[in-house]
Amino acid sequence: MNKITLITGATSGIGYACAQRFASEGHNLIITGRRKERLNNLSSELKEKYGVNVLSLNFDIREQKKVVEAIASLPDDWKKIDILVNNAGLAAGLNPIQTGVIDDWEQMIDTNVKGLLYMTRAIAPLMIEQLRGHIINIGSIAGKEVYPNGNVYCATKHAVNALTKGIRIDLVQHGIRVSQIAPGAVETEFSEVRFKGDTEKARQVYRGYEPLHAEDIAEVTYYVTTLPAHVTVNDLVIMPTAQASATVMHKE
Repeated sequence: MNKITLITGATSGIGYACAQRFASEGHNLIITGRRKERLNNLSSELKEKYGVNVLSLNFDIREQKKVVEAIASLPDDWKKIDILVNNAGLAAGLNPIQTGVIDDWEQMIDTNVKGLLYMTRAIAPLMIEQLRGHIINIGSIAGKEVYPNGNVYCATKHAVNALTKGIRIDLVQHGIRVSQIAPGAVETEFSEVRFKGDTEKARQVYRGYEPLHAEDIAEVTYYVTTLPAHVTVNDLVIMPTAQASATVMHKE
C-alpha cells in the first residue's frame, strides 16, 4: 500500500520539490497551499508524471478553523497519513526591531509557528490512532542562531526548533518519529517574499556562491523517512558548502 504524505505550502520552493520527490517514490500526496491555480496544476502534473493519487486542499494554515475543516473533510482512507511535512513558512521584511512592521511580525508568527501548531494538532491524533507516523518540520539555520535584523523571523524558527523537541517528547510513547530539517541559504521565492517582490535584491542574496536548491532539501527530507523504524533523525542542519554560519559566506 502506498504511503500517504501531507505537505503544506506545496505550491513553490521546498514544498514543491518535496511533492515531486515523494511522488517519484510512489507516495500518494495531500498537498496544501493558498494559491488554488498552482495547487491544481501541481496536482495534475504529479498524477500524470508519477501515476500517484493526489488530493489538493486549498486553505491558509494561519486560519485554525480552515485547518480543522480541511482535515475533517478528508475521506477515511486519506486520513491514514504516514508523513506530515510542515513546510509552509516565510520571512517578511528585514528591519531592526525599532522599525519593525507589525503586519510582517503577525504574518511570520501566524504562519511559521501557529500554522505549524494547527496542522500538527490536527494530524497527530490520526497518527496516534495508527501508532505510527513521521512529522517533519522545516526549520532554518535561523532557529539555531540570530542575525542582524532577523529578530522576529529568527524567533519563529527558534520556536520551531523548540516545538520539534517538545512534539517528539509528547509523541515518543506512540511510536511517532519527529524530525527537523534546518537549512541554511536555499534559493527559492524566500528572499523575494522577504523583500516584497524586489527580485534584484533577492538575487543579491545568492550571488557569488552556489546556494542550496529546493531539491537538495527535498532529498534529505525524503531520506530521513527511509531509515529503519527504530531510527529517527531528530535534527538535521544543512548548508551550502560556501556557508559557515547564518552570516558567513565565501563569495567569489
